[in-house]
Amino acid sequence: MRFEVNLSILFTELPLLERPAAAKQAGFDAVEFWWPWAVAVPSDAEIDRFASAVTEAGVQLVGLNFFAGDMAGGDRGLVSWPARSAEFRDNIDVTVGIGERLGCRAFNALYGNRTDDSTLEEQAALAAENLALAAGAARRIGGIVLVEPVSGAPRYPLLTAADALAAIDRAGEENIGLLLDVYHLAVNGDDVDAAIDASAGRIGHVQIADAPGRNEPGTGKLDIDHYLQRIAATGYDGWVGLEYKPTAASADAFDWLPRARRASR
Repeated sequence: MRFEVNLSILFTELPLLERPAAAKQAGFDAVEFWWPWAVAVPSDAEIDRFASAVTEAGVQLVGLNFFAGDMAGGDRGLVSWPARSAEFRDNIDVTVGIGERLGCRAFNALYGNRTDDSTLEEQAALAAENLALAAGAARRIGGIVLVEPVSGAPRYPLLTAADALAAIDRAGEENIGLLLDVYHLAVNGDDVDAAIDASAGRIGHVQIADAPGRNEPGTGKLDIDHYLQRIAATGYDGWVGLEYKPTAASADAFDWLPRARRASR
């Protein structure tokens, strides 16, 4: 498997546009980001600066989140949020356009929290519609949309792999896959081994962190190597995103991973 770095959670001691170069210096060829801006549609100049930072660093962007609202404030996506669905739709072409420009083909669509003014069924129907729209846009560039179970957000309804797969099935598009984050599934009490087996052939991306703590592998109780081997046994041979909070400075947060295993080539 090939490892890459989530630069929205690692190297945060640096300005965002300096992080791709830092990842390259640490030995990685590929990176991923949550949505880098506070709005759904940033200016062309902002997008240009972001794209230049990635390309000039010599790294490949392999994962990008759609706009998910105010993550620090507790938002977890707009896909199923009726009051902000238009923002998500406005963001689709922007996100996919960045992917087309930078060669990124995997786009994470955070589902969104439960709202008080909508039923679960209404939100599920809206999510299916929005995921299908995003999948249609991504299909134009050979891309995939990802749906992710998340922990630590009390109103986020997708907690298990089965929850996410059900949302994917409602959307009914072939290019929507599961983002299997070992940390989130374990913290939510999902049976990670069973979830991996049940998701065979439907895993679009993988992320890892240890638990408890969401820190680098080896700091908690999860057998990350075991899970990665089990994921590989399903036939998945894509990227593994390092999406964890480092216990030390980011440059020292990869000691568990030999430098020879960080480069994709």
